[in-house]
Amino acid sequence: MTGSTEGAVTYRLDGSVAVIRIDDGKANAISHAIAAELDRGLTQAETDTAGAVVIAGRPGRFSAGFDLTVMRSGIDEARDLLRVGAELALRIYTFPAPVVLGVTGHALAMGAILLLAADTRIGAAGEFKIGLNEVAIGMPVPRFATELARDRLSPRHLTAAVNHARIYDPTTAVDAGYLDEVVSPDDVEQAALDHAGTLATTLNPAGFRRTREHLRGERAERVRAGLAADIAAFVVEP
Repeated sequence: MTGSTEGAVTYRLDGSVAVIRIDDGKANAISHAIAAELDRGLTQAETDTAGAVVIAGRPGRFSAGFDLTVMRSGIDEARDLLRVGAELALRIYTFPAPVVLGVTGHALAMGAILLLAADTRIGAAGEFKIGLNEVAIGMPVPRFATELARDRLSPRHLTAAVNHARIYDPTTAVDAGYLDEVVSPDDVEQAALDHAGTLATTLNPAGFRRTREHLRGERAERVRAGLAADIAAFVVEP
């Protein structure tokens, strides 16, 4: 096993699985710095030819979403952080190996978008909040996120989840499509690691990459093609 640490994001290679943990000691808000560290972790996973990746949060918090001090500091700053978040979500969505999330607690806004981008999402049981709350806090859900939602959420929940800002607990988040499984909070990271290990040992890497392109490539390209206009249209309501 190898390991390295920088800031709020840590990386280690556990056999054939790359494990990336986010722990800023607070809400795990997605800032420029955390997004950059996550991107570096994914790059290291590719360098290490990891068979799968686990991204886990800190106990009680997966991610509360974008850093609101940045999102409310000015429209240019908000749009720039939104662009960074979109690029991170797309990288996970099209990553050439399976990405399993250990959803250790709350996952809101950009945190929930990361759930939509991953392969398998294993959540912690408890009184945690999961969902896209943007419309309730004065922001539109950007088009790149609605595209991911159309792909991953249950059609029965799509309008309520995206346009009505419905927030789910872990159990109902499984039915909605944010999560795939719920386990005890103490077991989340190990369950994610076990699942990722199974994927790493049973899937052919080349076959996975080609099928990933068939399954997600067209939607990802459509999102990328419209991303500049999507970002330019983003506003933060008072």
